[in-house]
Amino acid sequence: MEVKLLLAYNIKPSREAEYYRYVMGEFLPTLQNMGMYMSEGWHTAYGDYPVRLIAFQTNSETEMMTILKSSDWKKSKEKLLKLVRNYEERVIPAKKTFQFFIPRRSSNN
Repeated sequence: MEVKLLLAYNIKPSREAEYYRYVMGEFLPTLQNMGMYMSEGWHTAYGDYPVRLIAFQTNSETEMMTILKSSDWKKSKEKLLKLVRNYEERVIPAKKTFQFFIPRRSSNN
């Protein structure tokens, strides 16, 4: 069964350019090389939800868990966490419709 990794977070103020360079130039390619593919990317323009919601998908939960335990994932996530705040992630069964989760911290801070 396909699964999704949902990442929700806010970009730290004054780090936007650095964030985009990292995500586009390193984070996404690294995750793709590990076997994930980005299935969705959302920006919250209004409301009490993190600014970014990104979904990555794999063919199986086993594949996803192997990736999430890898040192490459841990290094990539560590770099991302320096550029964002209020980061949360969830692994969920994949559906073909829009999927999200209610964050523990529902502030755009």
